[in-house]
Amino acid sequence: MLKTHIEKAKVFVIARFKNEGSVLRETVQAEGLGVETRCEITSSEPAEKIAKVVRNAEAGCYVIQSIRNPTSVKSEYTLNGAAFDPDSYKTK
Repeated sequence: MLKTHIEKAKVFVIARFKNEGSVLRETVQAEGLGVETRCEITSSEPAEKIAKVVRNAEAGCYVIQSIRNPTSVKSEYTLNGAAFDPDSYKTK
């Protein structure tokens, strides 16, 4: 663990998304447009030490890493206790 004293830290996050299409026509598409972060740090530690903390925080953040490195998603469904595949009921 890095022994680094930080007096104060504020993190601001802006996430942008869009959604278009129709639920009734099953054409809904959601998309992430981007994420912006700003971190305001107050510390008497040397900048090199704070830089290490910031790099480790980003490298260890599950959300940031999932966005930067696409992650596979596996979905399973059941209906009334039985396996269910929604795609087998697609309308044309």
